[in-house]
Amino acid sequence: MADKLIMFWESSGLANLTLGPLFMIALACFLFYLAIVKDYEPLLLIPIGFGMLLVNLPETGIMLKPLGNEPGGLLYYLNQGVELGIYPPLIFLGIGAMTDFGALIANPSSLLLGAAAQVGIFITFLGALLMGFTPQQAASIGIIGGADGPTAIFLTTKLAKELLGPIAIAAYSYMALVPIIQPPIIKALTTPKERKVRMKALRPVSKAEKIVFPIMVTVVGSLIVPSAAALLGMLMLGNLFRESGATDRLSETAQNALINIVTIFLGLSVGTKTVASKFLSPDFLKILVLGLIAFSASTAAGVLFGKLMYKLSGGKINPMIGAAGVSAVPMAARVVQKLGQEEDPKNHLLMHAMGPNVAGVIGSAVAAGMLLAMLG
Repeated sequence: MADKLIMFWESSGLANLTLGPLFMIALACFLFYLAIVKDYEPLLLIPIGFGMLLVNLPETGIMLKPLGNEPGGLLYYLNQGVELGIYPPLIFLGIGAMTDFGALIANPSSLLLGAAAQVGIFITFLGALLMGFTPQQAASIGIIGGADGPTAIFLTTKLAKELLGPIAIAAYSYMALVPIIQPPIIKALTTPKERKVRMKALRPVSKAEKIVFPIMVTVVGSLIVPSAAALLGMLMLGNLFRESGATDRLSETAQNALINIVTIFLGLSVGTKTVASKFLSPDFLKILVLGLIAFSASTAAGVLFGKLMYKLSGGKINPMIGAAGVSAVPMAARVVQKLGQEEDPKNHLLMHAMGPNVAGVIGSAVAAGMLLAMLG
């Protein structure tokens, strides 16, 4: 009997728990705190945190690979959607179905702001190279600047799988912290006068324009950057479901059931990449710092380009909308709206900011495609 008790104890998780997994379990609980108490991206941080929790509990076998006739662990199979690059495009399908591109179509110059806000990706790419990362790793770290979790995961699985856990955690953490990170940068780069600028109402966009737009973007974008076709194509397919008027059931499924299911699977799978033995390294701290630089530089570049457009337009464009050029939809646009109303309660910038915001989604996908084409 004593032998059996000893065997039971030795096979238990308690007997095999070390400081590394304990730290990761504490970090998972911190993610739960941010998600539940602070309401920072709960739909993402809760499944990511729970995946982190499960994979760092010893002896669960939840990530075991299949061996012979023995099946693998549950999360091993769910993780294949990340390994094979399936989940991020499906997330983009749902985002496309939820997104109204009308603000971008009504004001095509928003594309320039979305492009400008990708500058942080390439600045950080160079910085990561100088810090000793390989070109593939540097590209994966730089894409954090796009503030687009699925794109960061998509590119990292292609170029630097070994860094997927830290990069995914950094990308989603900074997405969640948009309302905290962006306002100081925007205020530092703009004057109260600039923040008070009221913009003219956008022109109405016809249904025909909204139907042609996703088809045109798919064709043009895929011809120029074929590597971005999976992300761009799914984004625009979802939008075509939304705008065609002939596929309401598909649109509803894509923007509700499908994206919710894939978000759960993606979050859990990302959490599995945070095994203590691989996650806790000096590189993680470097990635956190570089990710913050990337996101901050992208925000700053968008605002500075917005200031240029403010000057060229004779003061008709509020430069703050450039900060929405990162693809954190719609959080970045809401930050711009809030700051605008702090200066002028009657100033409504949300729709104007949504143009650069959705342009940023396209821009980050194109940037990822360029990096994949050059380094993949």
